[in-house]
Amino acid sequence: MNAEVPIAELVAIFLGAARAGAWLMLCPPFSSRLIPGQVKVLLSVGIALPMAPYLTRTLPSTETSAIIAATALQVFVGAALGFITYLLFAAVQAAGDMIDVFGGFTLATAYDPMSQNQSSVFGRFYNLVATTLLFASDGHQLVLRGFMESYKTLPLDASFSMETFSRLLTEGIGEMFVSALQIAGPLIAVLFLTDVAFGLLNRVAPALNAFQLGFPAKIFLVLTLSGTAIAILPRALDGIIDNAVRAVVHLSGGG
Repeated sequence: MNAEVPIAELVAIFLGAARAGAWLMLCPPFSSRLIPGQVKVLLSVGIALPMAPYLTRTLPSTETSAIIAATALQVFVGAALGFITYLLFAAVQAAGDMIDVFGGFTLATAYDPMSQNQSSVFGRFYNLVATTLLFASDGHQLVLRGFMESYKTLPLDASFSMETFSRLLTEGIGEMFVSALQIAGPLIAVLFLTDVAFGLLNRVAPALNAFQLGFPAKIFLVLTLSGTAIAILPRALDGIIDNAVRAVVHLSGGG
């Protein structure tokens, strides 16, 4: 029995899966270490399969050298799209780290199994809350849909714009810090005013050693008022998702 193998379709799906695999390695929440590598490989193929008609029409060539060059390009494109998304979602982690710095929790670092590195208390807590809200609000579907649009706006035979990537990278870093300040800003302001109050108290009554009393007082304020910052998190996360999808579409569209 002779079976005809659609070489062009298989190569197109392979190139699409290479882009999706590189994107899954960096884009949250799919980049979690808790997701096995075999699952990510199957998911990358599953992402590329529905886009097979678009991928086949834009296949550059089936020669060996062209396939190797196209594979390297697709891996770079997927990594760039995933890194832009990761950079925007890092604002939540940065907000928690800022609260830990101003609240005195930086000494109590813990091992984060999701990222497999040391993470501060509120940094890890905010990351877990943001991941939960992302799945609860179906935000992960918007992120995935935005990436799948890149197969149409940035076909396999298209060139990648480094100028657009550099611009979005710079804007993404700025938006990350702005979003982190918006999430943790109210609590940081309260902690700053607490330091000012204890500084004035130390000038009035040096014998009280106000700064030694300020450390447990700041921890108490952080634990009491942390709900204020968490209440801002859903609205801030919606803005982060919109910016991430828009950045992916602009980067893949080249404008």
